[in-house]
Parts: sequence; structure tokens; C-alpha cells
Amino acid sequence: MKTLDPVTPDMLAQGDEPMSNHSDNRHFADIIQARYSRRTLLKGSLGVAAIGFLGAGVAGCGGSSSSGGGAAGPRIGFAPVPVSDADTVVVPEGYTAEAILPWGEPITGTMPAYDLINSGEEQGMQMGSHHDGMHFFPIEGEDPWTGSSEDGLLVMNHEYVEPRFMHMTAVGLSLDRNGLTVLNANNDRDADEVLKEINAHGVSVVRVQKQPGGHWAMVADPRNRRITGLTEMEISGPVRGSDFVKTLFSPEGTRTRGTLNNCAHGVTPWNTYLAAEENWAGYFRNSTAAAAERPREQARYGVRHSGQSSRYRWEQADEDAAINQQRFARFDVGATAGSALEDYRNETNGFGWMVEIDPFDEHSTPVKRTALGRFAHEGVVFARAVEGIPVVCYSGDDAGNEYIYKFVSAQLYNKATAGGHLLDSGTLYVARFNDDGTGEWLPLVYGQHGLTDANGFTSQADVLVNTRTAADFVGATKMDRPEWGAVDPVDGSVYFTLTNNSGRGSSSDVDNANPRGPNPFGHIIRWKEGNDLPTAVHFTWDLFVLAGDQDNSEDLAGNALTDDNIFCSPDGLWFDHDRRLWIQSDISESVMNSGIFEVFGNNAMLAANPITGEIRRFLTGPQGQEITGVVTTPDGKTMFMNVQHPGATTSAADFATGNINSRWPDYDNNIYPRSATVVITKDDGGVVGS
Repeated sequence: MKTLDPVTPDMLAQGDEPMSNHSDNRHFADIIQARYSRRTLLKGSLGVAAIGFLGAGVAGCGGSSSSGGGAAGPRIGFAPVPVSDADTVVVPEGYTAEAILPWGEPITGTMPAYDLINSGEEQGMQMGSHHDGMHFFPIEGEDPWTGSSEDGLLVMNHEYVEPRFMHMTAVGLSLDRNGLTVLNANNDRDADEVLKEINAHGVSVVRVQKQPGGHWAMVADPRNRRITGLTEMEISGPVRGSDFVKTLFSPEGTRTRGTLNNCAHGVTPWNTYLAAEENWAGYFRNSTAAAAERPREQARYGVRHSGQSSRYRWEQADEDAAINQQRFARFDVGATAGSALEDYRNETNGFGWMVEIDPFDEHSTPVKRTALGRFAHEGVVFARAVEGIPVVCYSGDDAGNEYIYKFVSAQLYNKATAGGHLLDSGTLYVARFNDDGTGEWLPLVYGQHGLTDANGFTSQADVLVNTRTAADFVGATKMDRPEWGAVDPVDGSVYFTLTNNSGRGSSSDVDNANPRGPNPFGHIIRWKEGNDLPTAVHFTWDLFVLAGDQDNSEDLAGNALTDDNIFCSPDGLWFDHDRRLWIQSDISESVMNSGIFEVFGNNAMLAANPITGEIRRFLTGPQGQEITGVVTTPDGKTMFMNVQHPGATTSAADFATGNINSRWPDYDNNIYPRSATVVITKDDGGVVGS
């Protein structure tokens, strides 16, 4: 029996995408170093910068709330919880947390009950694995943003899978001691195991309802559905019909199948859901090309070459040729036939996009919006839509030394006619941060700024398929893994988490916006667009917080973080209706609760005041997990958040003996740990966080 090549926990947790930006573009850390000397960086410099940032004046986009979202910012009305390494969800006194919708819970079709031996087909009717970004869409009410707070569609991403917790056979787990699926004598994978893994990816749409006793539960609804790694999708925007996306499956270059590694998300002004395709590259392997022979649309994104294995070896599924062509052969993106219309050499070009899904129409086809660029999208966040101006949204490329992008639609926003077509034409920009706290948006437009045939760019479709290469060329600023973004609902400022970058190098390899090299702890940056117009091409920026322990951190007031709010690796980010900024952490399971990361305990969620910079720890999760995805009902009285990959820190040796370090949420030795959604309410019925 031959097993898969060794895969480290980090490869599974972070998306197994190697650092592929070898351009000479400047690091954000270089800029921060120039703006803040190291002597002052942790001695109050952020507070000084914030005075200038906030004092520049911002046109208000909305009124203050009853919870205090005005001049002093929102009220944070709970006592902070301590750091924890317990295998449970810890919330403040006066709150209750309850798990719902775990991986494997049936939501549609024949409603197959969860079982360790569920088939691949059954998985396609159940909640997917590794819950991530999500949104609550109220069902009732004239205005979907202020509709029912007791009945709605919960839509969520499923980022990846943990094979060691997925597969059982008559003789037990068909896995090696590292939790990787065993190949058969023909060097193939079991086809149904592959199908199960593919169907555990994607998106779930599920109706949830508050029950008479106050608990929330899934209810049957025709709109409940699974969108998986096999679901047929439309390609829209400038790349549609181009030679870059023509395949054996779609010779016209108009369709593709599936969405993978969906991390964060977005919600459009017209009330649809956008799923982000993040670290998708490792799912594919070019079997016919060595590392240096791959086309740039593969190499610059880290698609595996002939000397490597793909992440899960789906292309090696043991299935007859006819069916295999329909399902699994496409994960081999080598030139295996005479032309692109006879194989899947272009299959990867159908991934790396934002995918629009209409949760209210179960018959709708998901659409990949190519004008937003192709990269490792963490998610997308929209500026407030205003009648008569373009739609504006922002997205980060979640990989070491990658970039932050902005899209401005060509057409103006009109609420009565708004729809996905607004995302099909417009200008994609990439950010450059300057030492003096200013920055500019550099357009990625064919024919401009050297993006021409002479420099290897043949069309706008080429620029978008090769977004990273185009951003390299125009001189964007390398960032420390840009992840989630959030837009302040009052002043329109944009916040982004830069989760960490231990690969940055020495302290000389830094800039003002990425001040630490290496940067194991991460930070949060924010900016305001010029003249308070989201469409502006210039902005001003500062740092909101440097994450870290009590000796290596700094808040907005220039103080070190304390026991009540130390955190590391900021990831998820979201503003609630009262202007509280919710921050979620994602310390890698390979280092969690060890070394310099031991002080942080399990991953957590915190609430921050964007005006004063006050931060308090609101929640800690069970062992081995990542806290991700957060949203409330319109009244703010019910919060949904996700716990992803509990138990992932279990060692290979412990796994082999059944000694799993987490059994959350079932706490049943016959059930492996499962990602699930957590419902949080305040015992007095009040607004969460107030």
C-alpha cells in the first residue's frame, strides 16, 4: 500500500499554498519601518498616527445607535473572558452559547443522518465541512436588512476537509497515521472517498428558525441546498469566452464546475452572497510540466507541478474513464491531449474568483465574477452603496507577500435595477502604501501602465487571469497575508486584518504598513478614501492595532495589550449594526498553545471600539480550532459564529490510538470533532456585546 506524500498540519490549515511572489515590489513592512522608527513603534506611535487619521474629517454614512455608536464609539458592555485552553466555548457571564448545524447534519434531499460511513452522495445532502464565512438573510420583512430576527437563511462557506475524520471502512479508518488517505495497489484513491471530500466543500444554504423555547434549529425549506465542488457554474465578466477558460467540459469557455476552499464571503448591496475561492491552487496538479515549465497562470499561484502531489490527489480517483472525465480527471491540469479543448489544462483558470449565489432562488446557477480578479480571495467587503455612484468593494489576497485590491463598477448603483451585472464591468485596482501614511490605487487595465502586449499582457482577460502578475508589474505593496475586511458603517473607513508573515525575514525587510519582520503575530490596518469617496484613487492609512503578547503589541492609544485582550493572528473581521468591530483569531494548529503562542491559548473572538481603540476578549473556542464567520440577526440579539476544525491539534500518535484532543461539539467518543455554528444570546434578551 502506498500513501500520500507527507502533508504538514499547516498545509491543511492554511490552504497549502506556497509563497509565490518573487517580485521586487516593496514590502509593507519597509514602509512602516520608514514611518515609525522601531524605538517608537511600540511606544505610542499608533496613537499619534490615529489622531491624524481621525482628525482628517469623515462624512458620516449613518447615525449613531442606541448602543453608543456616536462620537465615543459603541459601548462594549461585557466583562472580558480570560485566555483559555479548555475544550469548550467560553462566553462572558450573562451569555449562553449553543452549537447547531455541525458538519454532516442533513439539510436537503433524502436527509441522510450523519454517520462516519456516510457515502459521497449522502455528503452532498448534508452540511459541509470546516465552516467559515457566513451571513444571515432574513426571510420576512419588506427590507431584507431589517427583516425578521427569528427566521432566515443562513448561508455559509465550507473551506476544506480533514480526511482523517471523514472516512471509515469495514475494518476502520482507511488512513495512514498522519490522517492521509491510503492509495490502492494501482496508486489510485477510492472514488467515493474523493466524492465525499469534494461534496464536503462549497457552500450550504439552510433555513434556520428560532423555536418556541428560544433555541435555533434548521427547518425544511425548498431553498435549503448544497453547492459543492461539483456544482455547475457560469463564468461571467471579461474572462468569459476567452481562450483561458476553454476546456473539454466547456469548449465555449462559459462554464466550469464547483467552488473550492471557500473562506470568507461578501454580501452584495442587492442581497446576494459571494463565496471567496481562497487557497484553491493546491487541489490541482500539472502532471506533464516541471516546475519551470508551468504557464504563469499556474506557477504564480502555486499549482503543483509534475514532481509534486496535489493536496488530496483527487485526480487519482479509482473510477472508470467515462465517469472520471465528468468528475475527477479535471484536477490534472497538464497538457494530456492535443489541445485545450480535449483536456483540462485550463481548469485552474476557472478558480480563484468570487462566486455569486442567490440564496432565495434554489434554481439559480452560481456565477464566477471575473472582473473582481483572480487570486486567493479571502473574501470581499462592500462600501456603502449610494444611488448614482459606482459600486465599490475590496478584497485581500491571503498569501504571504500578496496584495489588497479594490473594484469600482463601470455602471452607477441604482437600487431598483441593481444586480450581479454591476460586477461584470469596471476597474480593478491594487493598493500601494507610502511611507507618509498616504497611498494610491493602481489600475489593472489592459493597455495602461505597461500592461501591454510588449510586456506579455494580451487582453483584459489576460490581466484578470494573471491578476497577481499584473499587480507585481505595476508595483503594488507586498502585505502580511491580507485576510478579512470590514467597512465602518458610520465613517466608511476600511479595516483589513494582516494575519501574520513569519516568512518576511529580518527586521530590515519591513515597511510602515508591515512593521515587523518576521511578523508572527499580525496586525490590523485601516484607511480612508480621498475626500471620503470610495471611488477615489488616493487614500490615507494608519495601523489600528499591533497584535501580540503583553511585550509585543500596541493598541490605538499607544498601550500594550493586556491579559484582557492579547490576541494573535487576526483573521475574521466584522462590524455589527452598533459599530462594534469583531475580531477573530486564527493561530495555526501547528503552533497553538506552544512556544511564543502559548500565552494566547485557544483561538478567540474580541470586540473593539473603532474610536477609542478599546478591545475586550468576548469568546474563546475549544481545542485545535479556528474562530471564523460572524453575523447577527437584524436586531443584534442573536449572534452566529463558526468553530472550524476542532481537534486539529491532535497528534498523529494520539489520533492512531483514538485519543483525540477535542470532542466538541458532541463530546461523544464515537463521534469525531465536527465544525459547527455557535448561537450566542444574552440571557437578559439584550443586544450581543452591549
